[in-house]
Amino acid sequence: MTKGMPLVFETFLERLSESVDETDFREALASAASGLDLLTFAYLSLPLQPSGEPRLISNYPPPWTAHYLRNEYQRVDPVIMRARLADCPFRWGSDLRGVEISQVQQRLFVEAAEFGICCGWTIPIVDRRGRAAAMTFAAREPSGLLRVAERHEQALQFMATCFHVHVRRKLSGSRMVDGILLTPREYECLQWAARGKSASDTACILGIRSRTVAFHLDNARNKLGVRTKDQAIALLASSRSSIL
Repeated sequence: MTKGMPLVFETFLERLSESVDETDFREALASAASGLDLLTFAYLSLPLQPSGEPRLISNYPPPWTAHYLRNEYQRVDPVIMRARLADCPFRWGSDLRGVEISQVQQRLFVEAAEFGICCGWTIPIVDRRGRAAAMTFAAREPSGLLRVAERHEQALQFMATCFHVHVRRKLSGSRMVDGILLTPREYECLQWAARGKSASDTACILGIRSRTVAFHLDNARNKLGVRTKDQAIALLASSRSSIL
């Protein structure tokens, strides 16, 4: 690691631990990537079932990401297809040397290039639950991108894995805490309490009244069979503690 890398990495982990939604995760990754002069990124997590929806967190231009998902390009994207089979990070460009690509795939690269996504460095991710994902850093030109990627390869791999684990744990849609299913609002209020937010703070964030926040926290506490909010927060933290 370079001299500044430990600070970038420590700050990144702290922000991941505090993130509760996609915006938080996007900003955490954007800050870390910017600190390493990697300005364009995309994290794509594939669903376990073919009928499921992929999760895309990136700072690519929104028109491109909307177009990509609308056309279900993750099903034909050569980069994603290779990431599902690869064990190590790899570089790519529109030529994909040694690989024959279809007309649809060629069109994908042409369309991506219109948004400045011409080449990249992709980190495959497969966890022990069988979930496949990929973290990509992209650019118009390969020189600077590859220089940074190769210099920080191991650190970036670890960052990608940490990002994947935190996203899966916090954005999976599960509202189970210690085996108890909370309502969306109960879970949301408990999440903000775990971040140190008061009832009034949470009320402002969610656009509801403070007494409504207190009502949902009381319900969550009663369902979990604990006496205090702090005990409920501890159970929430425990439910998120399993890694991979």
